[in-house]
Amino acid sequence: SLLLYVVVRFRARPGQYERPKQIHGHTVLEIAWTIAPAVILVFIAVPTVQTIFRTAEAPPADALEVEVIGHQWWWEFRYPEYGVVTANEMHVPVGRAVALAMTSADVIHSFWVPRLAGKRDVILGRTNRLLFTPDSAATYLGQCAEYCGTSHGNMRFRVVVDDVDEFDTWVAQQGATPPPVDSLAELERRGAEAFRRVRDPASNSCIACHAIDGVSFGVLGPDLSHVGSRATIAAGILPNTPEGLRRWLRDPIGEKPGSLMPNVGLSEEELDALVAYLQSLQ
Repeated sequence: SLLLYVVVRFRARPGQYERPKQIHGHTVLEIAWTIAPAVILVFIAVPTVQTIFRTAEAPPADALEVEVIGHQWWWEFRYPEYGVVTANEMHVPVGRAVALAMTSADVIHSFWVPRLAGKRDVILGRTNRLLFTPDSAATYLGQCAEYCGTSHGNMRFRVVVDDVDEFDTWVAQQGATPPPVDSLAELERRGAEAFRRVRDPASNSCIACHAIDGVSFGVLGPDLSHVGSRATIAAGILPNTPEGLRRWLRDPIGEKPGSLMPNVGLSEEELDALVAYLQSLQ
């Protein structure tokens, strides 16, 4: 009823209002505000399109090829030229073109290193490519930029641009076989035994999911052959320190919601030994 009252009470009546004066507009102003944004877009579009084509062009013959595989929720990096496999920390040499061939093991991810290279979707069953040439040695932070599940925000990685000599040293280190278990110190040897022990093959076995040269050949989780040489663990959410490793091994799902790694129920003594063993894998 209130609405009907307002409609009737305040209705327009004949002769109450003058007809508004009709104007044509300001032609120069209309042309200006149409042309100005178009010019701005051209200045943005030309270098953008050039960069897109440049990052998608065929890599030079001497480019470093790296295969990038996105997982929920970590990154796998493979170097076919050197036979090296690592996780969450990509090393590349300064001044050399790097050609990434990217795919996914599960859902859609997106590879993004804002200060170093462009962004590319990482899709199951498809190989997308990205080409870049780092011009200065530094560590660049990367992140998955496509929502991919519970721990999408925890799917980080690093690209370490090394001097050429440092990169060659890193490759040699990654290609070396870890020392045999019987040559390790006592604490580390007990950690290796804890790593290989199979309580429940369905859920509580390190060797079922992780690979270490000469010890295990799992493929579901990151390759741990040289995990001790990495700066972080758990795709960049924890520092690779004894305390960081202990926190991760004690409660991986608590540290990274939705993690596929189960809590294996290690005792404190087993935790200490396993941490010592993993940190020895340089």
